[in-house]
Amino acid sequence: MALEIKESFEVAAPIDKVWAFINDPENVVACMPGASLKEIVDANQFIGMVKLKIGAVSAQYQGTITYADRDEAAHVVKMLAAGNERGGGTVSGTILTRLEPLASGGSTRIECESSIDLTGKIVQVGRGMIEGVSAQIIKKYVGNVRALLEAPSGEAPAGALDEGADAPSTHAATGTPAPGPAKEDSINVVAVVFKVMMDRITGFFRRLFGHA
Repeated sequence: MALEIKESFEVAAPIDKVWAFINDPENVVACMPGASLKEIVDANQFIGMVKLKIGAVSAQYQGTITYADRDEAAHVVKMLAAGNERGGGTVSGTILTRLEPLASGGSTRIECESSIDLTGKIVQVGRGMIEGVSAQIIKKYVGNVRALLEAPSGEAPAGALDEGADAPSTHAATGTPAPGPAKEDSINVVAVVFKVMMDRITGFFRRLFGHA
């Protein structure tokens, strides 16, 4: 199943800070719900894992993320993802991120384009549900990115931490504690699926009354 996901958002941080942030595997994984970092292979590749659960269907993908191309002058980075699921499924794709400084100089626009191909038991839930769930996961990711980048240096982001958060990890580049969002054991798809279903029901009634 092929998925195309696009997202554009702004963060109140200068472009150099955002560029350094997205090129750090620890930050990328910290912001993704249900993801964990297993190993940093080298400056261009790391190994991670993502757990998904939609109703009775669950999947655990482990694989590599490779920084295939980094254009610092244009502030464009391309990542390649490739992984396998314990039940025999696979995931592969590309993630292209572009940064653009805003007029103020203190904020940055982030544009992400993802092309993902999924196989395995998770596709049983259907394209519509997977696309809806993916959209909600991306919203959580964006919220975590904003919380980390916009938090004052050395302070934990107020909106990103949940009770029961793991102890802050040490940032490889600075040696200082790097506060991050609480890591979820797996993506909380139960709440996400409920949100997707409610959005569909709301849309149905809007169309119904719109044609009345």
